[in-house]
Amino acid sequence: MKIVHFADTHIDMVSQGKRDPSSGLPIRVLDFLKALDTIVDTAIQERADFALFAGDAYRDRTPVPTFQREFGKRIMRLSAAHVPTLLLVGNHDLSPAFGRAHALQEFETLQVPYVRVSRIPELLGPDELFGVPLQVLTLPWLSRSGLMNAKEPAGDSANTIYADMEMAVNDTVEKLLAMARPDLPLVLAAHATVQGALWGGERSVMLGSDLVLSGSLVRNPRFSYVALGHIHKAQNLNEGAQPPVVYPGSIERVDFGEVADEKKFVIAHLQPGEATRVEWRKLHGRRFIERSVKVEKPEEIMPACLDALPEPDELRDAIVKLSVEYPHEYEALLDETELRRRAENAFEFHFLRRPQMKSRVRLPDNQSLTSLSPLEMLDVYWRTMQAPTQSMDELKKLAAELLSQSMQSAADTE
Repeated sequence: MKIVHFADTHIDMVSQGKRDPSSGLPIRVLDFLKALDTIVDTAIQERADFALFAGDAYRDRTPVPTFQREFGKRIMRLSAAHVPTLLLVGNHDLSPAFGRAHALQEFETLQVPYVRVSRIPELLGPDELFGVPLQVLTLPWLSRSGLMNAKEPAGDSANTIYADMEMAVNDTVEKLLAMARPDLPLVLAAHATVQGALWGGERSVMLGSDLVLSGSLVRNPRFSYVALGHIHKAQNLNEGAQPPVVYPGSIERVDFGEVADEKKFVIAHLQPGEATRVEWRKLHGRRFIERSVKVEKPEEIMPACLDALPEPDELRDAIVKLSVEYPHEYEALLDETELRRRAENAFEFHFLRRPQMKSRVRLPDNQSLTSLSPLEMLDVYWRTMQAPTQSMDELKKLAAELLSQSMQSAADTE
């Protein structure tokens, strides 16, 4: 049996910036959709027996209709090709408000052929999976708010809530396992954090604490394969052993926190009586290039920055970030216009200045900032900036004139 496993499509996670003139869609959204097309094409062309999406279709549970349309088109292609597909509800698909519809609701409401949505823990068999000789134990995202609404009395601590959730999950899994048929392969599909997983750069977009599933739960030998979603870094948490416990990762880089991460999806090959084989398929998304420079001499600043930029062909269509650290007094030596001209082949060019100050001017212990006049505070600022003495004298005269005019205007108004 061939299962195509993918997760965390987040097609509208980066929806700003340049737009494609033919479709009107943001080009970065098209990057995510191209990756999703690759996955759908693979499932159809290689005649996958089953497609399993482990959650998080969008940035949040209220995607704009245009993005819903584009995600829906890809799922409908699987449906039209008669590829049985399971969609798991992830944390970004689920409203924090109890009882609200989730972002994948339309597939469930319209009962799309060959598409099943799982929003609660359940055991699905051939009857629910369109005749596929497979069982899937599902653990969609379990929200803290949902459990808190169900708990009595209220007011329990977060630690207590998560301890109760862990116990409830373990009990639920045990009950569902007891219902599973021994003659069919069993897959665990979960959108969750698993103990020992490595986070990718997406940690910045995840809010709040997570329920953490134990390693012993997911490594249960009853499972033939464990299909996970939620963490953007591709990894197998049970490498070299059975069952494979796999996060395929997100399908496209969100930001520079994921610059070193290869983006992938998985084809899991399940064969009765044999170990499950995991086949990683690489997704060739938008390239991210990150360079940093530290300069200590004034004559080095521009040559070092220019040398750090790759050749024009390598820059072409990439998202590029150049960070330069330098003494503050070299600020005027940076020619940002020239750097942007050299990086004009890039899709985006981010230039980060990091001026460094050697020392700070400190006030005497018996003096506070509020006790200083405006001119005295300016003097502290200029000394901190290490402004030349001649410039400071000229600026003081100009500042005094401006303050005098301002005070005169205020007096005239009164």
